[in-house]
Amino acid sequence: MNDYERISKAIEYLRTNYKEHPSLEQVAKEVYLSPFHFQRLFTEWAGVSPKKFLQYISLQHAKSLLQQHASLAETTYETGFSGTSRLHDLFITIEGMTPGEYKSRGQGLTIQYSFADIPFGEIIIASTSKGICNLFFIENRKHAIQELKRQWLNAVLKETTNAQHENLLLFFSNDRNNLNKIKLHVKGTGFQLKVWEALLKIPMGQLTSYSSIAGMIDKPTASRAVGSAIADNPVAFLVPCHRVIKATGIIGEYHWGPVRKTAIIGWEAAKVFGE
Repeated sequence: MNDYERISKAIEYLRTNYKEHPSLEQVAKEVYLSPFHFQRLFTEWAGVSPKKFLQYISLQHAKSLLQQHASLAETTYETGFSGTSRLHDLFITIEGMTPGEYKSRGQGLTIQYSFADIPFGEIIIASTSKGICNLFFIENRKHAIQELKRQWLNAVLKETTNAQHENLLLFFSNDRNNLNKIKLHVKGTGFQLKVWEALLKIPMGQLTSYSSIAGMIDKPTASRAVGSAIADNPVAFLVPCHRVIKATGIIGEYHWGPVRKTAIIGWEAAKVFGE
């Protein structure tokens, strides 16, 4: 069991048993570590103690963020992609593909891809000359390459790293400004691109609801369609679909699992509020 697997197992235990307020000893036992070693591992990973992390993923905390975000969403909407996070201003440019590029499934494109470990597990990063086109969590490298080929049937795939990939990894190495250098080259319908652009306006450490996103794109009755567009997000974490939860404050589902979504939400909150 690697570090993230232990953290993931601990978060799942906290999510399931939060009403019982489990002790440090109880959670440590679930991941086969002493309380001392578990506390140290968790704090190294999250930047805060397990107790503090639990506060950040609690229903009460989620509800308070949803209430705050009404004004934050309005503010960030007026200032483009510039977020209000103390940690960094998220400013990723989406360059949507033309209808022809969208239909060609990558014909004429060379896509460079590489694998990497980030705090939430192993990922595959893929990019064109214009920017990152895919980023998703993986369990099996062979299957990940097959999925990439399925999405980009006519593209040339090349396993190598480049500056875009390195800028992303430097972000997780605490060089926060490198995220500002990243561009996205994603394929999607006009509606999907609007939803993904709206997601980029959610500041790090904040949460919003599906209905709020629908309102931001002037489609107030399209919450269900918004949910579908969010589920189709091709670049995990960079387009922060994990920051959208149910209006009740419940974290809800995630393409790469609710435990990973909880981990990302708590990790971001720790970076913003735990300093």
